[in-house]
Amino acid sequence: MLVDIGFILSGLVMLYYGAGFLVKGASSLAVRLGISALVVGLTVVAYGTSMPEMLVSTMATLKGQGGISIGNVLGSNIFNIGAILGLSAMIFPLRVHLQVLRFDTPLMLVSALLFMVFFMDQRIGRSEALILLSGAIGYSAFNIIKSRKEEKKPVSREFEEGIPEKLPGVWWDLLYILAGIGVLAGGSSLLVKGATEMARALGASEALIGLTIVAAGTSLPELATSLVAALKKQSDIAIGNVVGSNIFNILAILGVAGLIRPIETTGISAIDLGVMLGFSLLLIPLMRSGSKISRTEGIILFVAFLAYMTYLIF
Repeated sequence: MLVDIGFILSGLVMLYYGAGFLVKGASSLAVRLGISALVVGLTVVAYGTSMPEMLVSTMATLKGQGGISIGNVLGSNIFNIGAILGLSAMIFPLRVHLQVLRFDTPLMLVSALLFMVFFMDQRIGRSEALILLSGAIGYSAFNIIKSRKEEKKPVSREFEEGIPEKLPGVWWDLLYILAGIGVLAGGSSLLVKGATEMARALGASEALIGLTIVAAGTSLPELATSLVAALKKQSDIAIGNVVGSNIFNILAILGVAGLIRPIETTGISAIDLGVMLGFSLLLIPLMRSGSKISRTEGIILFVAFLAYMTYLIF
């Protein structure tokens, strides 16, 4: 058991720093190639912080551990809204950008519904995965096109401020990228190995471990990004990071993992699916109330998350 915990903790640390290396190197290279800071913020940084979920779910799928793969995505989406947005709003009430309210959040809800329809038979096949991945590509293309029209808006300045400083040279960019990928790969392997063995030792399902320990661990980069943004009163980054990550988790991560190998599991219950959908639905009226997520609403989100965790554990 202690060895398993050691694997999990080591994996989590490696995932956190690996994502940081990858984001720093990829962001520096993208800016060096002339890509605008806003596009880098909406794509490279947003997707870079989701790389732990991507690698963990893909590796679990390759090993036939669908419970960890699906549980990781569902649990991460619940953690992102309940814990990350809840804590961020408790630090500083989050102003909601109109674009997020009108397009991104409804798309997050549509993504959740689409996943639930596809997962009715407890599997994600290759054709379903292709549809999900196509949606991720379309969403990324839309963000890039839209960002060109918003270069001078306040929201773009927030995202530009969130971009890491450019590294000394292109070789440093490549070194950080390679180091990030290597550390992420090693961390995801350790996390999946430790989580699997712990599930067996405790007699718990892989899905339960995926929904809790793995999901919270792979969401650490998003947690750090949103909390720092909240402390800096950068609401658009705090909210955009979570909403974008939730869309990416379902469309891109399950899309890629499912294309590599169909994902099958029987460990995910209707309650787990309902909680993910419920959090996504709850976010819309909270955002519409005064065009912000208040501290009180942040407390509601966080308490709801704790209630779900309590249900899972006990």
